[in-house]
Amino acid sequence: MSWDVLLLRLPDGVTSLREVPADYTPGPLGRRHEILAAVPQALPEVDLSDSEWGELHGLTWSIELNIGSEDPVDSLMLHIRGSGDDVLTPVLRLAQALQCKALDCAGGDLITPGQTAGWHAFQQFRDRVAEASQ
Repeated sequence: MSWDVLLLRLPDGVTSLREVPADYTPGPLGRRHEILAAVPQALPEVDLSDSEWGELHGLTWSIELNIGSEDPVDSLMLHIRGSGDDVLTPVLRLAQALQCKALDCAGGDLITPGQTAGWHAFQQFRDRVAEASQ
């Protein structure tokens, strides 16, 4: 089970998916070769040996980067597992490098520095589900 975070272009000033106009169409993040160059610039420790599915590992967490094969790249999906608030640092670093927003797919809110509510809510949900299945 992963906490899914979508990196995409959204209008300035938006803090939640609920604020995005229904007719809004996000622009692409960039050409595939640009994204594949920008990701390791922002996250030097990333493994892009599979250019469609990058991997990044911290001490207590991991992130799979679903880049896909499309060109241009419209969005990047991050599948985050583990624990520790320090996982938000690479998420926000990557969003800044790609000049886009990080959207918590579960809560519909944007992830900003110091905002850990969505990550904590996911971990609590995951732990309840795991406990119930034992």
